[in-house]
Amino acid sequence: MSDNSEKILVRYYSDVLEEIVVETLWAEIINSNDGLYKIDNIPFYGPGFSSGDIVFAEYDEDEERITYRKVVEHSGNSTIQIIVLDENIDIMELRKEFENLGCESEGMGNKYFVMEVPFNTSYSIIFKKLSELSDNEKIGFAEPNISQKHSSEK
Repeated sequence: MSDNSEKILVRYYSDVLEEIVVETLWAEIINSNDGLYKIDNIPFYGPGFSSGDIVFAEYDEDEERITYRKVVEHSGNSTIQIIVLDENIDIMELRKEFENLGCESEGMGNKYFVMEVPFNTSYSIIFKKLSELSDNEKIGFAEPNISQKHSSEK
């Protein structure tokens, strides 16, 4: 990461894991004096923000690091969580399919990945693909942070 980046700590309840999760995310420093940072990677387990969102974070004495407090400005990007249920599906091929539709992803293991749907990408084709795979019990998916634009494109 560049000199203009900072890792910030995020503590939140994850519906996926059904527990409190601590995650560190890279963020571009917008204005460190005002505590403004732009999230630079995809959150794994579902805080209420996506990559590209500007958040307020400040140093926390108990955590001993810069810690997320709230979203200041939403980017319009959405975060989708996907768990592969069918052992015959190659997760890398599936991620590549969504990449071809304009979505970056980050994986964890061979069963779970998170995907970013950029604001300018139409969600209708992506949602259709997700729903089809889910209906056929190939995957399960959740939309922990879906923009209004993407929600209206379902």
